Amino acid sequence: MVKQTKTSGKYFDDQFDDEDVLFVFRKHPIVMRKGLVIGAVCPLLGVIPAAIHPELGLGWFFAGLVIGLGLWALVLLPFWIGWYYSVFIVTNQRLIQITQKGLFHRTVVDLTLAQIQMVNYQIAGLQETMLGYGTIMMQTYVGDLVIHDVHHPAKIQKQILTILREEGIVSTNLPINKEETHEEKPEEAS
Repeated sequence: MVKQTKTSGKYFDDQFDDEDVLFVFRKHPIVMRKGLVIGAVCPLLGVIPAAIHPELGLGWFFAGLVIGLGLWALVLLPFWIGWYYSVFIVTNQRLIQITQKGLFHRTVVDLTLAQIQMVNYQIAGLQETMLGYGTIMMQTYVGDLVIHDVHHPAKIQKQILTILREEGIVSTNLPINKEETHEEKPEEAS
């Protein structure tokens, strides 16, 4: 899910007063597949008593089905919360990665835009190609940031690069040690 926005109010709690949100995106809903598969068993478990004992009637069947669907929702809820509350925010100053795992685990990564050196993407395999998701890889001055299961990674990469250019951020190869940049002066013959 990609949301392009430019706001002047507060979009998130840690937003600075002089900071504008330029771009917000989430991972592909495919990240909830484990919860969907595990949860899909729940409606089947709910109707098993009516299937084993047909004399219970349709009332038991439908009651078991409703209970199974309720269990499915409970199993899927932590996966949905992890997907919905995991968000990537690009402002005019920084990139914020908020990752929610389950109900009580949240991780925040905050990078200034000037730290981003390179943004690449990868779509590997049939499933990623067919469903339109992939991996964004950002090389930064402090290390690599890899974001898996991103919806439309080519569009996301292009949007991030556009924002970097609009903000005047270009990657340059800076020397690590200033002494390495000095050229040797030839000695004068006396």
